[in-house]
Amino acid sequence: MPAEDSESEDAVQTSAPPVGLVAGTEDSTPLQFCVALDEDSYLQLDDVVVTLRDVPDVGPVVTSGIVTQVRARHEGASYGSDVFLISDGVLPARTQEIAEVSTTRVEPEIYVPPRPGEGVRRATGTERAQALYFDQMDSRVPVGRGRDGDPIYVNMEFLDGTRGAHVSISGISGVATKTSFALFLLHSIFRSGALGPRAVNAKALLFSVKGEDLLFLDQPNVNLNDDLKAEYAALGLPAEPFASAGFWAPPIPDDTTGRPNVTGRTSGVEAFWWTLEEFCDKQLLPYVFADAEDERNQYTIVIHQVAARLRREAMSVGDYGAVKVDGAVLRTYPDLVDLIIDRLTDEDTRADWAGPVTGTGTVNAFVRRLRSSLRPLSSIIRADLPPGPNRAISTENQQLTVVDLHNLHERAQRFVTGVVLAAETARKEDAGPGGLLFTMIDELNKYAPREGNSPIKDVLLDIAERGRSLGIILIGAQQTASEVERRIVSNSAIRVVGRLDSAEAGRPEYGFLPQAQRARATIAKPGAMFVSQPQIPVPLAVEFPFPAWATRLSECAGPVQSTPRTPNGSAVNGSGRVSSVAPSADLLSRLPDDDDIPPF
Repeated sequence: MPAEDSESEDAVQTSAPPVGLVAGTEDSTPLQFCVALDEDSYLQLDDVVVTLRDVPDVGPVVTSGIVTQVRARHEGASYGSDVFLISDGVLPARTQEIAEVSTTRVEPEIYVPPRPGEGVRRATGTERAQALYFDQMDSRVPVGRGRDGDPIYVNMEFLDGTRGAHVSISGISGVATKTSFALFLLHSIFRSGALGPRAVNAKALLFSVKGEDLLFLDQPNVNLNDDLKAEYAALGLPAEPFASAGFWAPPIPDDTTGRPNVTGRTSGVEAFWWTLEEFCDKQLLPYVFADAEDERNQYTIVIHQVAARLRREAMSVGDYGAVKVDGAVLRTYPDLVDLIIDRLTDEDTRADWAGPVTGTGTVNAFVRRLRSSLRPLSSIIRADLPPGPNRAISTENQQLTVVDLHNLHERAQRFVTGVVLAAETARKEDAGPGGLLFTMIDELNKYAPREGNSPIKDVLLDIAERGRSLGIILIGAQQTASEVERRIVSNSAIRVVGRLDSAEAGRPEYGFLPQAQRARATIAKPGAMFVSQPQIPVPLAVEFPFPAWATRLSECAGPVQSTPRTPNGSAVNGSGRVSSVAPSADLLSRLPDDDDIPPF
């Protein structure tokens, strides 16, 4: 007998006592079987069980599986009213519970059905690890606890691009705790040791669109008690905030000091914007039109014509990033928009700026959309602010980079997300796949909808299809996976589902969930998720602990500290990146409502 088989048999024989026998009233197959439970035993959904069959000329075959449904009934009852007679002792009957089990692993791979009457027991220790393939994971990342209280892992090889990449998280906003799970996953990736020495060069880029919740990730949570620390310790993780973090926010509109537009945190946050010189030189105009549009629209030709013209004609003026175009000095985004519209509506210059064969209707469509961008983008595209050393969003000097977008118009959010992602993708292409960049985007359906095309959708598709080879890992969160571009969802090796709307749960995008788990997803409580990974044929139900980091100002354990950090979390000297930001004069008018709901 092979040594591996002997070890499997020993593990089964020394584990927990049987809870029942393989049922003989239901068909038993290599992929699914039923268990008749003893009167004094029980099985619940998500329990891991194991049974053993001795096969001639092969030896013991261990079949492991996960309970996906449990039924109870009176055997001997014919009518619904018989339950009263049975309860009174008039009609003889027996209560019987039957658990349905979906097979996860057969060792050795001799696919024979478990025979009726064979004992079935809960899998613990080595048995559980074998049943869930944890024993085959060279590097594994804890993602929470199972129903039995023991850790659940995902294989790092399906996160770092070795065998797969990308994570898709779906669920109802405010209930499914998608952001909280994504942050816990990042914390686990960085601190579990699964990355080994690569953790030093691993980075995370987060786009925050729901208040200032993510501006306190480097602060300990005031609710961090001994019980919570014990939960993290059971998963092999420290109960600590993110030590190396940098924060960016847009500047206050109509303010010429360049202060970030934040209220809860007034230090350690940098303001970001793009100068007119950068806008022209890097041809950022297409990202102004980052909303999904019909492919038949022809004004995209004008976009690229104008962007190329600006790059050729714009000349730098002064130290603030102003430009001179056709003899006119431009210092604000409205100045630039007015000049472009003037050139496009002038009969003498239209052909040079829009192309010789572009019709008036196409030009007018471009002009209407460009003019509508004035209010959303004026605060982040400008040349009237003194340049700062940390104005440009960068992931180089810290492990976690948070870009706060919640104070921006939706169109500006798209612009920032598209430009930053394109820049980071280009940087990773030049640097090579030596380090990993985990990019978390909430409301992915807004940036990469199923229908239409846009520059930002093209960037996200490129990351989903080619990012694995570049070391860029996408963590996308959305309320409805059915409204996200199919190629992005299908390229996600890890799929996570929280609380779902009943109509959404019936969509084909959730076909990886067994029927019972689809039904359970509609009543899942916050903190409960279903995690699917390629190595395990059945999604695993997990519960992850409450954040050890603050998710709002009131959760900070003390005064907000803004000590600069290097990517490995050690402190740096006073010449580091993080700067102190003075509170604005209208601070009180911009304070958040006390009833703001944290993301967990």
